[in-house]
This record gives sequence, structure tokens and C-alpha cells, in this order.
Amino acid sequence: MRLMWAMLISAAVLVPAKGQTDGSYVPTEENLQNRKQFEVDRFGIFIHWGIYASYAQGEWYLNNASLNKDEYAQAARCFYPIKFNASEWVKAIKDSGAKYICITSRHHDGFSMFKTQASPYNIVDGTPFGRDILKELADACQAEGISLHFYYSILDWIREDYPIGRTGKGTGRKGDQQDYNSYLNFMKGQVKELLENYGNIRALWFDGYWDHDKDQPAFDWKMPEFYRYIHSISPACLIGNNHHISPLAGEDFQMFERDLPGENKAGMSGQEISRLPLEMCQTMNDMWGYKVADLNYKSVKDLVQLLVRAAGKGSNLLLNIGPRPTGELPELSIDRLKGIGEWMKQYGETIYGTQAGEMPEQEWGISTRKGDRLFLHIFSYQGTTLNVPIDQKVKQAVLYATQEKLKFKKEKDGTITITLPQESSGIDYVIELTTK
Repeated sequence: MRLMWAMLISAAVLVPAKGQTDGSYVPTEENLQNRKQFEVDRFGIFIHWGIYASYAQGEWYLNNASLNKDEYAQAARCFYPIKFNASEWVKAIKDSGAKYICITSRHHDGFSMFKTQASPYNIVDGTPFGRDILKELADACQAEGISLHFYYSILDWIREDYPIGRTGKGTGRKGDQQDYNSYLNFMKGQVKELLENYGNIRALWFDGYWDHDKDQPAFDWKMPEFYRYIHSISPACLIGNNHHISPLAGEDFQMFERDLPGENKAGMSGQEISRLPLEMCQTMNDMWGYKVADLNYKSVKDLVQLLVRAAGKGSNLLLNIGPRPTGELPELSIDRLKGIGEWMKQYGETIYGTQAGEMPEQEWGISTRKGDRLFLHIFSYQGTTLNVPIDQKVKQAVLYATQEKLKFKKEKDGTITITLPQESSGIDYVIELTTK
């Protein structure tokens, strides 16, 4: 039964991405290399930051409170993140063991966090701060060897040429100038700037496609045209889209919002798992953008185990932080980064560059594989023995942290039983098996 389940899981992982086999998109060798490195990295930090931080009510405040877009925009006139220090951000993130950063270049409220010729509504031209934080972050990432990705919203709650979808209906738009061709040209201009003015950008992370998921007839986002344009500028750039459906032609990785691949607890990840590199995104607390009342931070233990579970399912974890309007990372988020970093210093080898373990998640935990080494990540168990459903020959079992050899035996049902020196404690009790 266990073997049959493992085969079914493996088959699910190999469901082809929709449109990826129709010949309409052939990734370049540079793109494929970026995909491989993306999978090696396994851990990234998401940053949701914009003028919405000034309201301290989360990144959807304009929509959720049905604010007038022009009054909301007044926040730009006093946005002055005096404590922002890109180098400090990047060093704290690097010390956590994260290998890349994805930051919001423009969210649904339409405000651009970079210098753009496409609109004066940006952090350089529209705020007294007057500094291009994306440029400073790009420079700091390059100095520290951290890859940089840009989040970019394809929906907009303020522009009159954006065809109004199911969100942002109360922001005061007239709705008489809706013109998607005009809006698409605006987006093309901005992504061109992002790809050409900020060094080597490894990925673009799109969001908002779901704004027209109820349209009948279906709204044409012209994604193939948009993706071709992006790849014509930067063939190596990875494209992902948080649309909650199977990947479209031209996309290079598949994402899952608030859920691990194969799970759908948040109700946004019912899509099949493709052959593309995978990434799940999750918040440290409850919100993406800064909310003053949200101190509901997950523990270091829970976050590390989420990272391990993601790797155990062949996925990256993109873990979010919402900086304050001052430009500071909240103290609780820094504490979580430090805690994850301490664990990664000892156990990072069992995460970076690993593949999903061939067995499904167990009551005791999950596994990751690197060549002939199978890492058993044990979150909880009782007693002094552990039963592991593995149909390969095991040559050796050791406690990863100390390399202490452990006794094991093959059972009649094909599993192995490992004798453990102590009961599970701490965040993750890692056993390393050498298999043939």
C-alpha cells in the first residue's frame, strides 16, 4: 500500500504543465540553468512593502476599506522610510540561510517602488524619500550573492485603463477609459525597466490574474504575448504567475499560495502539480503587508518544519516579511530569521539541492534526498524505534548531527526499523540513510 501511494505521488509530480508541451515555448539553456539553481536554493524571502505600510492595515487596505484612490495616494506624499538600509536587510536575510529575495515592485494599489518613466506615481518622483529602494536592494543583493526576484501586480486598483475586475470596485475609478491594450503597453514598459535597470533579475513573480476569473466570456490577459515580450528582453528570466491554476505556456515555475504542493487548506491551490520547479509562499504572521495589530507570528519550530516539508515535497519556500513604514524589518521577523538561520547552519545540507523523498509524508515527518543519501526529518515520534517505508537497500543509518551509527533491520513487509538513541526533541531530528 505504501509503495502504491508513493507511485501515485510520483505520478502526480510528473503531470505536465499545461501548454508546456505544445511547442509554443522552448526555454533557453540559460533559462533551464536558472531553473536548476532555483531548485537548489530551496529557500527565499518574500517582501511586501509599499505605501500601504503607512496605514499599517495590510497591503489590501485600499480595497478592503473601499478608500478613494486619490485620498489613499496622499500616503505617498509623506512616505519617508528613514530607517531603510538595504545592506542590513540583505545580511539579515542571508544569515537566515535564504538564497534569494522577492520584493513587491508594484502591488495592486498601483504604486511603483522603483524609478519608472511610465508613471510619476513611484517612490522616486512621488515621495519626499526620493530614493530608488529597488536599486539599492539590487546592489546589496549583488554584493552578498543573493538572487533577486521582482513581484509585479498585473491588476491595478487606480488606473483608469485597467479593465475593472472583481476587486477594487470601490476606489473611485470612473470606469469609462478601460483599455487593456493601453494597460498592457504600460506593463510592458515597466517590466522592461525592471529587467534592464536593476542588474541580473532571476525571476518575475506575477499576481492578480484571478481578478478576472469570474468573467464570462473569459478575459484575455494576452499572457503569451506578454511572456514572449519578457523572454525577448531576458530569455534567462524565470516567469511565475500566482493565478491558482495549472501553469500557462511561457511560465518557468509553478507557485502555490499558502499551501504546500498537493494541499489545498487555504482554498487557492487545487491545481495539479506540474513538472516545473515548485514554490510555495507563506506569511510569518497572518498578513503579507505590515499590519500593526498582527503579532501572530509562527514559531521558529513551525517555520523550520514548513521549510522542511516544502523541500520534502520538492518545493521551495518563499517566506514573507512585511516591513514597517520606517523601512525596518519587525523585530519578531528578525528573531524568526535568526532562528531559522541557526538551524540551517547545521542542517542546510539536508535542504539545499535536495529532491523530494520518494515516500509520502509520514506521521513522524518527511524525507529529502540527495543522490544516495536519504534524510529522514523526524518532527515527532514516541518510543525508541522508527518504522520507515522504503523499498531500497539501506547500507547505513546514522544520526546526521553526530554521524553516530544506528542499528536497523529489514522487516518482512519491506520496511526498515531503525533503533534510535533517544526520543524526538527540538525542531527536527534528522537521520541520514545511505541507500543503494
